[in-house]
Amino acid sequence: MEIRDPVHGNINILDQEVPIIRADFFQRLRNIKQLGLSEYIFPGATHTRFLHSIGVMSIGGRAFDKMFAQVSSSPSSVQRLKETFKLACLLHDVGHAPLSHSTESVMPQVSALKIPQEFLYEQDLITDRQATHEDYTIKSIADSSLAISFKQVEEVFGVDRRCVADLIVGHTTRPNYFTLEGINYFPLLHQLISSELDCDRMDYLLRDSYFCGVSYGNFDLDWLLDNLETCIEKNCAYLGISERAVVTFDDFLLSRYHMFVMVYFHYRSVCLEQLLLKYFKASPGEYAIPSDIEKYVEHDDHYLMKILRNSKNPHAMAIVKNHIPAKIYESFNDSQLATLEKIQLYLAKENIDFIRCSSTGRLSKYYSEAQLQKQFKMKVVRKTAGQKAKTYFNIEDATDLFQKFSKSHAVNRLHCNIDQLPVALQTTILQMTCS
Repeated sequence: MEIRDPVHGNINILDQEVPIIRADFFQRLRNIKQLGLSEYIFPGATHTRFLHSIGVMSIGGRAFDKMFAQVSSSPSSVQRLKETFKLACLLHDVGHAPLSHSTESVMPQVSALKIPQEFLYEQDLITDRQATHEDYTIKSIADSSLAISFKQVEEVFGVDRRCVADLIVGHTTRPNYFTLEGINYFPLLHQLISSELDCDRMDYLLRDSYFCGVSYGNFDLDWLLDNLETCIEKNCAYLGISERAVVTFDDFLLSRYHMFVMVYFHYRSVCLEQLLLKYFKASPGEYAIPSDIEKYVEHDDHYLMKILRNSKNPHAMAIVKNHIPAKIYESFNDSQLATLEKIQLYLAKENIDFIRCSSTGRLSKYYSEAQLQKQFKMKVVRKTAGQKAKTYFNIEDATDLFQKFSKSHAVNRLHCNIDQLPVALQTTILQMTCS
């Protein structure tokens, strides 16, 4: 099967992969928009997680071929590993909730999903928590009727779907499955699924930029893929890039930052997500995500939007009509933040409904995640002319962008329906915003 993709061109799908793509679990992603409510601001952003996931698999196949070109294990062993990795790329978002990440606030506790214990971190076995879309992804792959669609890849390539789930989770009890010629390739393959330079980010930056009609997310994909390197340390393989591609990696990071500022944190789309959260809190029980993974297949954007259209909740009505409260103040530094908090206190004192949107996320998750899993730190590879040996050093020693973006880039905004307030209150609020 061949798919025509406006971002990557022709994408070839193996016959054995077709049943997985045609399965109800994956077809659900046709009705899950990649950017949720952002289409209200960028009308072209109607692209789905269905096509995004296929795009990630396409990039993953190219990355694998580049990094395993010199591996001399039996072709069947390499093909088994490649197919396992490609399916992890394809299914990394299969459990994503409708509209946006905000919907995760109405997910059940993770214990209710009854995920096999081998896929849970030790902390999850001790303390229960609210489930996330990643938990639904693992449940779908490891313990659902989706297993039927794996029959052909299991028979032809020897794929173990538990190992597909392992790559997404980030830990495995089956290291031998990922070992070729005495080298464990699990860390490398997981990094290509989830890291600072993963196939997911490589696809969504280009795809979101294309469909939103902006240029902020463009970067040199071909050069990055051509310069991926395998770093071997203590019989484990890790992700690296050639020293000559560090500038391109900088450009990749900047593309993410610019897309964050201009698209992902657009004031209207963020405010719509906050309205969705307010709706869930104000009308508990009108919409909830089931713990039964087979029933979850029904839950897509259309399912949730139908509930919002039928709701009498004012927040739901505002979402449907794309009516957001006016942005009355925005802060970018500490002095402006002090003014914003003063206005917020006044609104709370006068019992005026408001929305505060805050960007406390970092451009890079490198400092939060990789510090906990140092074995997954990305390396830069230096090749010296005339020498076969390669030398590795940490990415932060090659670029200062990690240092520049190590602090949170906080943007804070206040919204309220100021035009519906008495004139005296409007005047006071406007005076405060100008002080």
